[in-house]
Amino acid sequence: MHDVLTVSGLYKTYASGHDALKNINLSIRRGEIFALLGPNGAGKTTLISIVCGIVNPSQGSVRVDGHDIVRDYRAARALIGLVPQELTTDAFESVWGSVSFSRGLFGRPPDPAHIEKVLKALSLWEKKDSKIITLSGGMKRRLLIAKALSHEPQILFLDEPTAGVDVNLRRDMWQLVRALRDTGVTIILTTHYIDEAEEMADRIGIIRKGEIILVEDKAELMRKLGRKQLTLQLQQHLKMLPPALDAYRLELSDDGSELTYTYDAQVDRSGIATLLKDLGDAGIAFKDLHTTQSSLEDIFVNLVRGGQ
Repeated sequence: MHDVLTVSGLYKTYASGHDALKNINLSIRRGEIFALLGPNGAGKTTLISIVCGIVNPSQGSVRVDGHDIVRDYRAARALIGLVPQELTTDAFESVWGSVSFSRGLFGRPPDPAHIEKVLKALSLWEKKDSKIITLSGGMKRRLLIAKALSHEPQILFLDEPTAGVDVNLRRDMWQLVRALRDTGVTIILTTHYIDEAEEMADRIGIIRKGEIILVEDKAELMRKLGRKQLTLQLQQHLKMLPPALDAYRLELSDDGSELTYTYDAQVDRSGIATLLKDLGDAGIAFKDLHTTQSSLEDIFVNLVRGGQ
């Protein structure tokens, strides 16, 4: 798949001496949903701001569909839509006027049909003539998304787009994101709602202290770093496990009432049946069992803490 965004050897050091980004190398594929995850202060917004031409890099390059973000700024920036975290809008402008003006800023000719389509998709059509100052916080968030889509960008950045908004907006926005992706638009999002990344993203990137520590297809990441656990509640407490079961690396609870078996669901599908047979052969009976699976949030927390 063709890369639509390429970041190479990117550094950002502020005047205070703070290294916000350190040697970022990242390629984003056309038409994918890419989730960039990281704790506060990790460098997510700085990276987005550099790609969008808001902040200058200290070193390195960014190319948007072949256009250098510094040398060919106008062409590169015209391909990008940005939904920022902050609710900054022209309070006394109308919704229609604000979105139409945003389109004109990028040199695009008037297209009322496109503006209407965007406003309807975001449930803003009935508010098209309303002054922005009269809108609720959720409606203002919808407006920021509409403004970002006004010039028909090929790459859409969503920087914490659903922070503090209602469930309806989250649902509407993710429906819109899927529809945009289906038309070939590339979506890059940062979010604190890791369940959103788990549901929506094709690939996951994790940034920590200004460095990209992992980029992986979501399914592959879940397969490689996710794990399943089978917990068995024993009929009789055990003081220790028989040596015949050492190969399973079972964990015995402190009170001897539970056994936990951790396994890779993709590889060890037949391992459970064998384990249960070997437990029976060892005279160990259980009265109940249940399984749990690690989520993307578990994986994220473990990686950010420095674990594997």
